[in-house]
Amino acid sequence: MIDKLEFFIALAREQHFGKAAEVCGITQPTLSAGIKQLEDTLGVLLVNRGARFMGLTPEGDRVLDWARRIVSDTRAMRQEVHALRHGLMGHLRLAAIPTALAMVSALTTPYRERHPGVHFSILSRTSQEVLGMLENLEIDAGLTYLDNEPLGRVRSIPLYREHYRLLTSRDSPLGDRDQVTWAEVGHIPLCLLTPDMQNRRIIDRLLLGAGARPAPTLESNSMIVLFSHVRTGKWASVMPEVLASTLGLTDPIRAIPIVEPDAVHTIGLVVPNREPMTPLTAALVTEARRFARSHVEGGGTF
Repeated sequence: MIDKLEFFIALAREQHFGKAAEVCGITQPTLSAGIKQLEDTLGVLLVNRGARFMGLTPEGDRVLDWARRIVSDTRAMRQEVHALRHGLMGHLRLAAIPTALAMVSALTTPYRERHPGVHFSILSRTSQEVLGMLENLEIDAGLTYLDNEPLGRVRSIPLYREHYRLLTSRDSPLGDRDQVTWAEVGHIPLCLLTPDMQNRRIIDRLLLGAGARPAPTLESNSMIVLFSHVRTGKWASVMPEVLASTLGLTDPIRAIPIVEPDAVHTIGLVVPNREPMTPLTAALVTEARRFARSHVEGGGTF
């Protein structure tokens, strides 16, 4: 029964029988037969079928909610039983928005010191993708903004506050300033994240609020691409303070505080709002809370 529910979750996510079968590591006929057996067991039609996948029925939408809950609880039970016998081991899957990737090691490094049997997968995703993957059980936890756009049904642990800096060379326009305004930033060429990124939507809103029109000369979904251009001394960008300090700035590149307004957004860990949590996820939540406490005690900005 559990494997049939996992087939169904994969189909709802991929919206294609062949792709869902590939994700599950089975043949398409095996997946189709599994979905049909699930429908026969429940006595309802779950999938609208034609020449291709045509969506879920209303009953299918409701069963999908239950399937996610049952599969999640089953994984939690298996992990807990295994941990009781062998200690915490397994695979922890994380997804983070690009601006938070640099601080993931602040969680994973102490985590692995306490639980060396755990290995990690870390993906860079948009904030919407993080939430979607969390709902579809593709990841165990995510790092994203907590206070800017709706999060849905998740549990959140605040980690730090994101302040913004203008990264530019010392001899570029505004490069010799101790601080700059968003209105001033809006009048110089910028390289920024692509519009599908929440960080970009935040920056666009701040620039528009200051009377400027966002018109970047370069866009990328990679912070490394943006930073590599800034390091040439010929480009400027807006980045979070924590990211700029983590990447490491060398002369003549400066990170200048942006004020009027001094915008702040909270970055945090998000996990499924389910009880009990899997042991792997519960250990990560403990690590996140430990980080948040030490950040405050160390004079951080959260």
